[in-house]
Amino acid sequence: MKVLVLYDYPPSPGGLATQGDMLYRGLLELGVDAHAVHFESAQEKEWYYRWFEPDVVVGVGYWGHTPHLVLHPQRYGILAVPWLVADGYIANYQEVLNALPLILVTSTWVKEMYVRDGIHPDNIEVLPVGIDTQAFKPFDKNNPKIVAVRDALGIAPDQIMILTVGGDAASKGAQEVMQALAMIDTRAPDWKYVCKVWPQPRTMVQNMIDLKMAESLGLEKNITYATNTVSRNFMPYLIGACDIYAAPSRLEGFGMPQVEAGACGKPVIGINAMGMLDTLIHNKTAFLAEVAKKIVVKDVVLGEESGFESNRKIHFDLPRTVDYRANTLDISKYLLQLMENEKLRIKMGSAGRERAVAHFDYKVVTKKFLQIIEDRLGNIGVR
Repeated sequence: MKVLVLYDYPPSPGGLATQGDMLYRGLLELGVDAHAVHFESAQEKEWYYRWFEPDVVVGVGYWGHTPHLVLHPQRYGILAVPWLVADGYIANYQEVLNALPLILVTSTWVKEMYVRDGIHPDNIEVLPVGIDTQAFKPFDKNNPKIVAVRDALGIAPDQIMILTVGGDAASKGAQEVMQALAMIDTRAPDWKYVCKVWPQPRTMVQNMIDLKMAESLGLEKNITYATNTVSRNFMPYLIGACDIYAAPSRLEGFGMPQVEAGACGKPVIGINAMGMLDTLIHNKTAFLAEVAKKIVVKDVVLGEESGFESNRKIHFDLPRTVDYRANTLDISKYLLQLMENEKLRIKMGSAGRERAVAHFDYKVVTKKFLQIIEDRLGNIGVR
């Protein structure tokens, strides 16, 4: 079988790029004839279509990338299988997606969102995101690389380090975590909360809003926002340096950092909704705070990025949930339990490591991908 993988290639540190790169790496290591190309590179994609003649093109993205992931390979008679994440709801391309023999999605919740928005369920298969469990692994707290991370962040050896990683922190539930920390600050052991976000204009604005909240809660001295660019090589050590990984996300189709944290042997605080229902086990690998609020909309305005003309207004007969908010009382309770109990942190972290290796290692995911292709598409690539 010949497979061409479309994603943000060469990979940036972002989640979609890593999702594609782990599949590409797994295919190569399992002996599959595979190549990777940037999903927007029309000329290079055509070059691969002509000489490589792939049996299937797998494209990583969300429904708005349909022109790049599906329509472009179809123009050259190539079988396209998109591997999609959620983006609140599908506003366009239902006809194109429904005509495909197979669509991959990252979680059961993502499948539910696509079905809700008009995609036939029979052709959708869930394929989780793969992670590198040899890179993301438990580290000894005295490992010099772990010590160096904590020193650089100003974290004392006896302080509890709580970590959130995301494009921006608020979307990963950082404001809810701050509110929870304010509730327990006087009772909790000495702590620092680190938010690692990626430098971009949107993030800078959100950071200021978040830090203003921290100041209003009286927590500004305990909270650090790290906004510099880092490589994926650094991330295992950043996660390995924390004691608790907290990300009760507002919108999460999978939650790769939560799974990577589990692989590093860290207990996770998440939300009892969305993709985390597939990846985390409440009271075993993580504590899942209940949903306190759903943000619903009746109207949205879209544009060319969604396949419409500019300022296209969409009205929903049934309001759509576009965001969630975790219960801050739950988060505060779970944080305090973990902060006060090192044995519990170790126990839950060990369970998280075991689950990550068994279900989310990139080789496990790649084998599942190949099995799905064989089961659903038959003997493609048999020449």
